[in-house]
Amino acid sequence: MRTGSEPVTARSPLRMRLWLSLWGVAWTLFGVVAFSLADRPGWAAACGVLLAVTAADFAVILHRMHQGSRFQPGRDVPPFEPDHGDGRTRRPWTKTP
Repeated sequence: MRTGSEPVTARSPLRMRLWLSLWGVAWTLFGVVAFSLADRPGWAAACGVLLAVTAADFAVILHRMHQGSRFQPGRDVPPFEPDHGDGRTRRPWTKTP
């Protein structure tokens, strides 16, 4: 749903986030292997935690990309209404003064 305030040609940063998360997965995996071979279990564990975080980020990005560009929230999520110029936003579930 368009609110009217975003540009028509706006693009999603998901592809950039996908490549950055892949880069993070590669480096953290390298860190886990390198620190394990160097007998540094603390650093290997730290890289393992970062690997889990970057892998979860990668999964979320893939999920969002598979939702498609026309994904809209369900009926229980009210639409965002832009600022009407007086500095306040009017929400459809509240009464107008």
